[in-house]
Amino acid sequence: MIAGRRPLAGRAGHPPFAVTAASHRRPPSAARPRRRFARAARLLRHADFQRVYQEGRRHFAAHMTVFYLFRGEGGARVGFTVGRALGGAVVRNRMKRRLREAVRAHLGTLAAPVDVVINPKKSLLAAEFTTLLEEVAGAFAKISGQWSVGSGQKKQEGGAQE
Repeated sequence: MIAGRRPLAGRAGHPPFAVTAASHRRPPSAARPRRRFARAARLLRHADFQRVYQEGRRHFAAHMTVFYLFRGEGGARVGFTVGRALGGAVVRNRMKRRLREAVRAHLGTLAAPVDVVINPKKSLLAAEFTTLLEEVAGAFAKISGQWSVGSGQKKQEGGAQE
């Protein structure tokens, strides 16, 4: 605040309360409920990303590389990494929005306690959204296929990483 000036609230011609941006927002529409990732479903810490990269497995798709690492307990957590080499901030944010929506559509199919990091390729921007949905569904199916739900254990397989 500048010295000698009072805030507008309470001055002549202004309401006695502070008007915030939140009070001017429209209430959320009942027709379109908010679908957000719960904090428990997001991969947030740098150490978790590093663990997935160093100890996890990889699945390669046309428009992305999916890294995953099974954990002992909990639900699935998903994170995204979009490097600066893929474009400016607007381009990278567009990639993340498209990926988040595709993951949101298929997150229910991923029942294993797994950490997933999705690393998109430049071609993701030109890809149709239906193709993106299919690639995310395929990656999640592969991850779920390596987890036997009946025993709650990771399937033992003696093959190279794919």
